[in-house]
Amino acid sequence: MTNMRPNLFIIGAMKSGTSSLHSYLGSHPQIFMSTPKEPMFFSRKSNGSGEENDYLALFASAGDASMIGESSTEYTKAPEFSGVPQRIHKFNPEARFIYIMRDPIERTISQYWHMVHYYGEKRDMLTAIRKDSPYINISNYAMQLKPYFELFSKDKVFAMTFEELRENTLICVQRVFRWLGVESSFVPPNINLKRHVTPRYLIQERGPGLLSIFRHTNVWMVLKPFVPRQISFIGRRLLVKERDRASFSTDKVTDFLRPIQLKQTEVLGKMLDRDFPEWERLFGAEAPTKS
Repeated sequence: MTNMRPNLFIIGAMKSGTSSLHSYLGSHPQIFMSTPKEPMFFSRKSNGSGEENDYLALFASAGDASMIGESSTEYTKAPEFSGVPQRIHKFNPEARFIYIMRDPIERTISQYWHMVHYYGEKRDMLTAIRKDSPYINISNYAMQLKPYFELFSKDKVFAMTFEELRENTLICVQRVFRWLGVESSFVPPNINLKRHVTPRYLIQERGPGLLSIFRHTNVWMVLKPFVPRQISFIGRRLLVKERDRASFSTDKVTDFLRPIQLKQTEVLGKMLDRDFPEWERLFGAEAPTKS
Protein backbone atom coordinates (compact mmCIF):
# COMPACT_ATOMS: atom_id res chain seq x y z
CA MET A 1 0.00 0.00 0.00
CA THR A 2 1.15 3.54 -0.72
CA ASN A 3 3.14 5.49 1.86
CA MET A 4 1.73 8.78 0.59
CA ARG A 5 0.01 10.61 3.43
CA PRO A 6 -1.83 13.88 2.89
CA ASN A 7 -0.31 16.90 4.58
CA LEU A 8 -2.70 19.56 3.26
CA PHE A 9 -6.40 19.95 4.01
CA ILE A 10 -8.86 22.51 2.69
CA ILE A 11 -11.29 22.32 5.58
CA GLY A 12 -14.09 24.64 4.42
CA ALA A 13 -16.21 26.53 4.73
CA MET A 14 -19.03 24.99 2.75
CA LYS A 15 -20.26 27.21 -0.14
CA SER A 16 -17.15 29.41 0.03
CA GLY A 17 -15.13 28.49 -3.05
CA THR A 18 -13.42 25.31 -1.85
CA SER A 19 -14.08 23.44 -5.11
CA SER A 20 -12.45 26.16 -7.20
CA LEU A 21 -9.42 26.38 -4.91
CA HIS A 22 -9.06 22.59 -4.89
CA SER A 23 -8.94 22.71 -8.69
CA TYR A 24 -6.39 25.55 -8.80
CA LEU A 25 -4.07 23.85 -6.33
CA GLY A 26 -4.39 20.50 -8.08
CA SER A 27 -3.09 22.03 -11.32
CA HIS A 28 0.26 22.90 -9.70
CA PRO A 29 3.02 20.37 -10.56
CA GLN A 30 4.22 20.29 -6.93
CA ILE A 31 0.75 19.76 -5.43
CA PHE A 32 -1.46 16.67 -5.61
CA MET A 33 -5.14 17.04 -4.73
CA SER A 34 -7.41 14.04 -4.32
CA THR A 35 -10.17 12.72 -6.53
CA PRO A 36 -12.83 12.77 -5.19
CA LYS A 37 -12.41 16.22 -3.74
CA GLU A 38 -14.13 15.38 -0.44
CA PRO A 39 -13.15 11.96 0.98
CA MET A 40 -14.58 13.02 4.38
CA PHE A 41 -12.42 10.38 6.03
CA PHE A 42 -11.76 12.24 9.28
CA SER A 43 -15.37 13.31 9.83
CA ARG A 44 -16.32 9.65 10.34
CA LYS A 45 -15.88 8.43 13.91
CA SER A 46 -14.98 4.81 13.17
CA ASN A 47 -12.23 4.29 10.62
CA GLY A 48 -10.43 0.95 10.82
CA SER A 49 -7.17 -0.02 9.13
CA GLY A 50 -9.03 -1.19 6.03
CA GLU A 51 -10.73 2.17 5.62
CA GLU A 52 -7.42 4.00 6.14
CA ASN A 53 -5.79 1.91 3.41
CA ASP A 54 -8.63 2.82 1.06
CA TYR A 55 -8.16 6.47 2.01
CA LEU A 56 -4.41 6.40 1.41
CA ALA A 57 -5.00 4.76 -1.95
CA LEU A 58 -6.52 8.05 -3.13
CA PHE A 59 -3.01 9.55 -2.98
CA ALA A 60 -1.10 6.64 -4.51
CA SER A 61 -0.31 8.56 -7.70
CA ALA A 62 0.98 11.68 -5.92
CA GLY A 63 4.48 10.98 -7.22
CA ASP A 64 7.06 13.45 -5.92
CA ALA A 65 4.54 16.17 -5.01
CA SER A 66 5.63 18.01 -1.88
CA MET A 67 2.05 18.88 -0.90
CA ILE A 68 -0.61 16.16 -0.93
CA GLY A 69 -4.11 17.27 -0.13
CA GLU A 70 -7.86 16.88 -0.03
CA SER A 71 -10.79 19.22 0.58
CA SER A 72 -13.58 18.04 2.88
CA THR A 73 -15.91 20.77 4.14
CA GLU A 74 -17.29 18.42 6.81
CA TYR A 75 -14.04 19.08 8.68
CA THR A 76 -15.47 22.45 9.80
CA LYS A 77 -19.05 21.44 10.54
CA ALA A 78 -18.78 21.12 14.31
CA PRO A 79 -20.55 20.08 16.43
CA GLU A 80 -22.42 17.99 13.85
CA PHE A 81 -19.10 16.35 12.96
CA SER A 82 -16.94 16.43 16.07
CA GLY A 83 -13.40 15.28 16.82
CA VAL A 84 -12.08 15.98 13.31
CA PRO A 85 -9.03 18.11 14.30
CA GLN A 86 -8.03 15.50 16.87
CA ARG A 87 -8.19 12.66 14.33
CA ILE A 88 -6.17 14.62 11.78
CA HIS A 89 -3.58 15.52 14.42
CA LYS A 90 -3.16 11.86 15.32
CA PHE A 91 -2.82 11.02 11.62
CA ASN A 92 -0.38 13.83 10.74
CA PRO A 93 0.61 16.39 13.41
CA GLU A 94 2.50 18.40 10.77
CA ALA A 95 -0.58 18.90 8.60
CA ARG A 96 -1.41 22.31 7.13
CA PHE A 97 -4.87 23.76 6.58
CA ILE A 98 -6.61 26.24 4.32
CA TYR A 99 -9.89 27.75 5.46
CA ILE A 100 -12.01 29.95 3.20
CA MET A 101 -14.57 32.21 4.85
CA ARG A 102 -17.41 34.02 3.12
CA ASP A 103 -19.69 36.82 4.25
CA PRO A 104 -21.57 34.70 6.80
CA ILE A 105 -25.01 35.92 5.73
CA GLU A 106 -24.26 35.18 2.09
CA ARG A 107 -22.80 31.79 2.97
CA THR A 108 -25.79 30.81 5.09
CA ILE A 109 -28.25 31.78 2.36
CA SER A 110 -26.20 29.90 -0.23
CA GLN A 111 -26.29 26.81 1.96
CA TYR A 112 -30.08 27.04 2.12
CA TRP A 113 -30.33 27.03 -1.69
CA HIS A 114 -27.89 24.12 -1.80
CA MET A 115 -30.22 22.19 0.50
CA VAL A 116 -33.22 23.11 -1.67
CA HIS A 117 -31.51 21.94 -4.84
CA TYR A 118 -29.81 18.76 -3.64
CA TYR A 119 -31.67 17.63 -0.52
CA GLY A 120 -35.28 18.60 -1.09
CA GLU A 121 -35.51 21.37 1.52
CA LYS A 122 -39.13 22.56 1.39
CA ARG A 123 -39.37 24.97 4.30
CA ASP A 124 -39.14 28.68 3.74
CA MET A 125 -35.67 30.14 4.21
CA LEU A 126 -36.19 31.84 7.56
CA THR A 127 -37.84 28.79 9.12
CA ALA A 128 -35.10 26.44 7.94
CA ILE A 129 -32.30 28.67 9.18
CA ARG A 130 -33.95 29.31 12.54
CA LYS A 131 -34.71 25.63 13.13
CA ASP A 132 -31.50 23.96 11.92
CA SER A 133 -28.39 24.94 13.90
CA PRO A 134 -25.82 23.83 11.24
CA TYR A 135 -26.72 26.87 9.11
CA ILE A 136 -25.43 29.22 11.80
CA ASN A 137 -22.75 26.91 13.24
CA ILE A 138 -20.98 26.48 9.90
CA SER A 139 -20.85 30.27 9.54
CA ASN A 140 -19.37 30.62 13.04
CA TYR A 141 -15.83 30.65 11.69
CA ALA A 142 -14.12 31.40 15.00
CA MET A 143 -15.76 28.39 16.61
CA GLN A 144 -14.72 26.15 13.72
CA LEU A 145 -11.11 27.40 13.69
CA LYS A 146 -10.45 27.33 17.42
CA PRO A 147 -9.66 23.59 17.80
CA TYR A 148 -7.30 23.69 14.81
CA PHE A 149 -5.41 26.61 16.34
CA GLU A 150 -5.22 24.82 19.68
CA LEU A 151 -3.86 21.60 18.21
CA PHE A 152 -1.70 22.78 15.32
CA SER A 153 -0.80 26.47 15.92
CA LYS A 154 -1.87 29.44 13.84
CA ASP A 155 1.02 29.29 11.39
CA LYS A 156 -0.29 25.94 10.11
CA VAL A 157 -3.62 27.52 9.10
CA PHE A 158 -4.05 29.82 6.10
CA ALA A 159 -7.29 31.77 6.49
CA MET A 160 -8.67 33.65 3.51
CA THR A 161 -12.02 34.94 2.29
CA PHE A 162 -14.16 33.92 -0.64
CA GLU A 163 -14.41 37.56 -1.64
CA GLU A 164 -10.60 37.90 -1.85
CA LEU A 165 -10.43 34.76 -3.97
CA ARG A 166 -13.20 35.97 -6.25
CA GLU A 167 -11.86 39.50 -6.78
CA ASN A 168 -8.13 38.76 -6.99
CA THR A 169 -8.00 35.08 -7.89
CA LEU A 170 -4.45 34.77 -9.22
CA ILE A 171 -2.89 36.97 -6.53
CA CYS A 172 -4.72 35.04 -3.84
CA VAL A 173 -3.81 31.61 -5.22
CA GLN A 174 -0.15 32.56 -5.66
CA ARG A 175 -0.12 33.76 -2.06
CA VAL A 176 -1.24 30.27 -1.07
CA PHE A 177 1.53 28.76 -3.21
CA ARG A 178 4.07 30.95 -1.44
CA TRP A 179 2.74 29.86 1.97
CA LEU A 180 3.00 26.22 0.93
CA GLY A 181 6.59 26.66 -0.21
CA VAL A 182 5.97 25.70 -3.84
CA GLU A 183 6.73 27.68 -6.99
CA SER A 184 4.65 30.81 -6.40
CA SER A 185 4.87 32.26 -9.92
CA PHE A 186 2.90 29.32 -11.36
CA VAL A 187 -0.33 30.35 -13.12
CA PRO A 188 -3.03 27.66 -12.98
CA PRO A 189 -4.32 27.02 -16.51
CA ASN A 190 -7.85 26.83 -15.08
CA ILE A 191 -7.60 30.10 -13.14
CA ASN A 192 -10.72 31.54 -14.79
CA LEU A 193 -12.83 28.48 -14.09
CA LYS A 194 -15.30 28.72 -11.19
CA ARG A 195 -16.66 25.41 -9.90
CA HIS A 196 -19.97 24.55 -8.23
CA VAL A 197 -21.53 28.00 -8.60
CA THR A 198 -25.14 27.82 -7.43
CA PRO A 199 -27.43 28.39 -10.44
CA ARG A 200 -30.05 31.12 -10.38
CA TYR A 201 -32.86 28.69 -11.17
CA LEU A 202 -33.23 25.65 -8.90
CA ILE A 203 -35.47 22.60 -8.95
CA GLN A 204 -37.48 21.83 -5.80
CA GLU A 205 -39.80 18.90 -5.14
CA ARG A 206 -43.41 19.94 -4.52
CA GLY A 207 -44.06 17.61 -1.62
CA PRO A 208 -43.75 14.14 -0.06
CA GLY A 209 -46.52 12.51 -2.09
CA LEU A 210 -46.51 8.92 -3.33
CA LEU A 211 -45.14 9.92 -6.73
CA SER A 212 -42.33 11.85 -5.09
CA ILE A 213 -41.45 8.90 -2.86
CA PHE A 214 -41.57 6.50 -5.83
CA ARG A 215 -39.21 8.78 -7.77
CA HIS A 216 -36.43 7.98 -5.29
CA THR A 217 -36.85 4.20 -5.27
CA ASN A 218 -34.66 1.60 -6.98
CA VAL A 219 -37.72 0.43 -8.90
CA TRP A 220 -37.98 3.83 -10.61
CA MET A 221 -34.27 3.79 -11.42
CA VAL A 222 -34.80 0.50 -13.26
CA LEU A 223 -37.98 1.60 -15.07
CA LYS A 224 -36.90 5.16 -15.91
CA PRO A 225 -35.04 4.36 -19.19
CA PHE A 226 -38.19 2.67 -20.57
CA VAL A 227 -40.68 5.42 -19.74
CA PRO A 228 -41.68 7.52 -22.80
CA ARG A 229 -40.05 10.95 -22.73
CA GLN A 230 -43.35 12.86 -22.84
CA ILE A 231 -44.79 10.93 -19.87
CA SER A 232 -41.59 11.46 -17.93
CA PHE A 233 -41.79 15.20 -18.68
CA ILE A 234 -45.41 15.41 -17.45
CA GLY A 235 -44.54 13.51 -14.29
CA ARG A 236 -41.60 15.80 -13.62
CA ARG A 237 -43.85 18.87 -13.97
CA LEU A 238 -46.19 17.36 -11.36
CA LEU A 239 -43.41 16.51 -8.93
CA VAL A 240 -41.06 19.46 -9.05
CA LYS A 241 -41.14 23.21 -9.53
CA GLU A 242 -38.53 25.71 -10.64
CA ARG A 243 -37.51 28.41 -8.20
CA ASP A 244 -35.81 31.65 -9.15
CA ARG A 245 -33.41 32.62 -6.36
CA ALA A 246 -33.41 36.24 -7.49
CA SER A 247 -37.16 36.56 -6.90
CA PHE A 248 -36.98 35.80 -3.17
CA SER A 249 -36.50 38.52 -0.58
CA THR A 250 -33.85 37.73 2.02
CA ASP A 251 -34.45 40.83 4.15
CA LYS A 252 -36.00 38.94 7.08
CA VAL A 253 -33.22 36.37 7.04
CA THR A 254 -30.60 39.13 6.96
CA ASP A 255 -32.27 40.87 9.90
CA PHE A 256 -32.32 37.61 11.86
CA LEU A 257 -28.71 36.64 11.10
CA ARG A 258 -26.94 39.99 11.32
CA PRO A 259 -26.85 40.48 15.14
CA ILE A 260 -25.80 36.87 15.67
CA GLN A 261 -23.09 36.88 13.05
CA LEU A 262 -21.76 40.34 13.90
CA LYS A 263 -20.90 39.02 17.38
CA GLN A 264 -19.31 35.91 15.89
CA THR A 265 -17.27 37.98 13.45
CA GLU A 266 -16.04 40.24 16.25
CA VAL A 267 -14.54 37.16 17.92
CA LEU A 268 -13.11 36.03 14.58
CA GLY A 269 -11.50 39.41 13.94
CA LYS A 270 -9.69 39.27 17.27
CA MET A 271 -8.61 35.70 16.63
CA LEU A 272 -7.14 36.52 13.20
CA ASP A 273 -6.19 40.14 13.93
CA ARG A 274 -7.98 41.48 10.86
CA ASP A 275 -11.18 43.13 9.66
CA PHE A 276 -13.57 41.98 6.96
CA PRO A 277 -14.69 45.07 4.99
CA GLU A 278 -15.48 42.82 2.03
CA TRP A 279 -18.44 41.35 3.92
CA GLU A 280 -20.88 44.01 2.77
CA ARG A 281 -24.08 42.07 3.47
CA LEU A 282 -23.05 41.44 7.07
CA PHE A 283 -22.02 44.98 7.90
CA GLY A 284 -24.41 46.88 5.63
CA ALA A 285 -23.92 50.60 6.07
CA GLU A 286 -21.61 49.91 9.02
CA ALA A 287 -18.96 48.15 6.89
CA PRO A 288 -15.42 48.99 8.11
CA THR A 289 -13.16 50.93 5.78
CA LYS A 290 -10.55 48.88 3.93
CA SER A 291 -7.07 49.59 5.29
